[in-house]
Amino acid sequence: MSIRYDGKVAIVTGAGQGLGRCHAIALAQRGAKVVVNDLGGTKDGTGASSEAARAVVAEIEAAGGEAIANGANVARYAEVEAMVQQTMDQWGRVDILINNAGILRDKSFAKGTLEDFRLVLDVHLMGTVNCTKAVWEIMREQEYGRIVVTTSSSGLYGNFGQSNYGAAKMGVIGLMNTLVQEGAKYNIRVNALAPTAGTRMTEGLLPEKAFDLLTPETVTPAVLYLASEDSPNRTILAAGAGAFAVSRIVETESVWLPVDEQTPEGIAAHWEQISKRDGERELTAGFEQSMKMIGEAAAGLGIKLD
Repeated sequence: MSIRYDGKVAIVTGAGQGLGRCHAIALAQRGAKVVVNDLGGTKDGTGASSEAARAVVAEIEAAGGEAIANGANVARYAEVEAMVQQTMDQWGRVDILINNAGILRDKSFAKGTLEDFRLVLDVHLMGTVNCTKAVWEIMREQEYGRIVVTTSSSGLYGNFGQSNYGAAKMGVIGLMNTLVQEGAKYNIRVNALAPTAGTRMTEGLLPEKAFDLLTPETVTPAVLYLASEDSPNRTILAAGAGAFAVSRIVETESVWLPVDEQTPEGIAAHWEQISKRDGERELTAGFEQSMKMIGEAAAGLGIKLD
């Protein structure tokens, strides 16, 4: 079956170029009405211009699609609210939100400033929070929503010089995990994209031949799937150069230690067993960890839990 978005309205942030532009155009090609949001700043977040967003709208319209441009700064909630109101005034609903906007302020933790750290968090993490908050009630009331947050291997696994970016990109995973639970009964699904693409954000960081493989067009299919009606939920989908993978946070089986061994020395003595990967699994809610450990303790102490 072909995946289409006819009758659906999508907001794509940071859509003036790179990945966001590719996402917006592809959604429009498949029938979505698209809000092309872009502040129009440089990759470090300075400056502003609506020219890039208008150019993408023109491209979509030339191909027979429907789109409007918006220059909201996602880090400013009032501007995001105005963008969502513009969308509602134009089309009366919001079905899809692609949180793609981002900036870089790369420096080692020792050399980076707290000002830069906060700015990166404001754009990536709070920008995602702001946009999601602004559409959340709309999606709840219409009982339909597909939200994609953009994470990164820098957040999931770390990357030298990107402590600010990594913290923000792991933060959106925590946001996703809770929104999945709160949105479930309203048919709101939330997923994460972990992209690797050759854009201005990665230019100069990769060999030229590798950079040429990492086109935005090889990533966008992942977004189209995550934003579709039959999308998964609570999934981290990695994509780059036409390759796709699912990333998971897993936990080992818990090991209950007798009371006299519940010490740092006891943990050290049993570390091999505690960190053993056999039986590790993905948990889907925080209470599952609590119940797992309570169960281990009750079994070790011979307590029956009714």
